[in-house]
Order: sequence, then structure tokens, then C-alpha cells
Amino acid sequence: MELLRRSWAIVWKDLLIEARTKQAFNAMVFFAALVLFIFSFALGPDTELLREVSGGLLWVGIAFTGILSLNRTYQSEETSGGIEGLRVYPGDPRAIFLGKLFGNIIVLLAVEAVLFPAAAVLFQIEMLPHAWELAGVALLGTVGFSIVGTFYAALTVNLRAREVMLPLLLFPALVPMLLGAVNATTLILVGDPMQDSDIWIRLLIAFDVIFFVISTWIFPIALEE
Repeated sequence: MELLRRSWAIVWKDLLIEARTKQAFNAMVFFAALVLFIFSFALGPDTELLREVSGGLLWVGIAFTGILSLNRTYQSEETSGGIEGLRVYPGDPRAIFLGKLFGNIIVLLAVEAVLFPAAAVLFQIEMLPHAWELAGVALLGTVGFSIVGTFYAALTVNLRAREVMLPLLLFPALVPMLLGAVNATTLILVGDPMQDSDIWIRLLIAFDVIFFVISTWIFPIALEE
């Protein structure tokens, strides 16, 4: 309970700062909408083609947009003393990771709540009949993305070229998650009579569990380094 209380304190602090400034959220929504618009414009009016590639384009937009959020994960601590402020935070240092993780998940899910309807309009696809399935895939994919992203953001927070190093380190580790999310989303939208999407959903669940355990376990070591 103490760990959760400390984690919630960090989540509340970050969300309160974002609610006051709205800089990250507005930038993420604008960037994601711009990415989807460019993709839809480049592919043209071919409705069938847009439907077939919509899953991949949607998650490309989410991944690129999520980088903006991850780059700001430790920004408030950095401007007020860097990572040292987190190191002296009382209690279990894993509370820092959990707090930052939950904050990233909430912000990214809020962006996706705008992004999915926008994709439905731009790509001319019907998402409403598959709302629950898509919501489940989005949640699993967002959790996996945020777990790995929050961990690597802590590793690169003190690097001069962290804006460059974070994507270089992050995207190779996200390959299983992106494969699972893209294929599951595409199968749900195109049609999945054989229930092949279940395989990719199980991959997402396994990815989330494995990386959550590993990242939470070694985060105190990474924070000290």
C-alpha cells in the first residue's frame, strides 16, 4: 500500500502539471492527427487499401506520438535538479517507475481516444462494431509501449542526445509489441473468422507481463547508474 501511495503521488503531480499546461497533450494530438492525415493523403481514396493498412498506420502514429510523451517523462525533475531529485525520493525507488508508468499510460490513452475516431474518419473504416476488441488491443499495446518507454527514458535522461538515443534504444525492444498490436488491430478491422487475432493478443499479454517484471525489478539499478 505504501508503494502504491507513493506511486499515486507521482502520477497526481505529473497529471496536475499536464492539466495546467496541456503542452504535451496538445502537441501529441496535433502530431498524431498530422501523421494520419499525411498517410491517408498519400494512399489516396482506395478504401480497400486504407482498410488493409489502417492497423499498421494507426500504430505508427501511436508510436511516433508516444515518443513525445516519453521525452517529457522526467522533464520536471530534470529542470529542478535532474535525476538526483528522484534518487533521494524516500521509500522504494520502484514507486518512481510505477508512478511515471501510470502517468504515461493515462496520457497516451487519452491521445488514443482522439486518434482512433480520427483514423476511422480519415481511413473510412468502421471501428464502432469492434470497439471493445480494439479497446483491449489498444490498452495492451499502450501498456507495453509505456513500460519499455518509461524504463528507457530513465536510462537516457542524463544523456545530451537523449532525444536521439531514446528512439534508437526503444524501437528495437518494441518490435514484438508492435507486431502483436498491428496484426491484432488489422485482423479485427479486416475480419478474423479464424480468430487468429487471439495469437497476437496473447503475445501482447506475454510482452507486457515479462517486461513489467523485468523493468520493475532492475529499475533501482538503472536509476543509480
